[in-house]
Amino acid sequence: MTARRWHRPSWFALALTASGMAAFIALGLWQLDRAGQKERLLTAFRAAAQATQVDFDSVRNITDMQHYPHVRISGHFLAGRSYLLDEQMHEGQLGVHAIGVFAGDGEDHLLLVDRGWTAWSHAPGTSPELPPLPAGEVALNGIYAPFPGGGIRVGGDALPAQTAWPKLTLYLDQVPLAADLGKPLLPRLLLLDPQADSGFVRAWTPNIMPPERHRAYALQWFAFAIVALMIFVGKHWRKVDNATK
Repeated sequence: MTARRWHRPSWFALALTASGMAAFIALGLWQLDRAGQKERLLTAFRAAAQATQVDFDSVRNITDMQHYPHVRISGHFLAGRSYLLDEQMHEGQLGVHAIGVFAGDGEDHLLLVDRGWTAWSHAPGTSPELPPLPAGEVALNGIYAPFPGGGIRVGGDALPAQTAWPKLTLYLDQVPLAADLGKPLLPRLLLLDPQADSGFVRAWTPNIMPPERHRAYALQWFAFAIVALMIFVGKHWRKVDNATK
């Protein structure tokens, strides 16, 4: 006759299982907290476009990464100085974001302005069709947002090797762009408000990991905690022969 009997675990097994489960649960809770942070950030971003416009000077050096002020700034675009942020997808189609360089009135730092997305197939001998930059003094309205993040940079800085404008780049990095322009940049860029006749798609979303992915990671960590407990129980709740003798 066989039955199952609990075998006393060693202190090492208890400590290892308890510490492992505690770590997995803590990581799961951390991912849930990150999901909540991203939800609040997305809510703030969606509300930014409808928010009352504020004076640019009042938020020029803002450090709150979850605050997206809706601003108005006057000045002029630098003629012949712009960038194309490459390999940007919109609704499954490949394209670029057109990045203008803007000199605000009375401002000693340049401001990068994301004019929006446009399709570009990258076929040999082609270039994206870009509406011309406004000439002269203009007033811009948009969301003052942090520079988009990115993955691991490979291949070094490709900007100095390019002589024709607009220059193509895979990343918007403040330091190399400032070096390329020969003038300091403001710590954020401007995402222009949608405009029907702009010639660009302006469907702005923060460049962040979505909350759903954080929740999926949290579920994985919680599952690891359950598996650790199951292994512990399986190791110590074992079958024995003649259990009643």
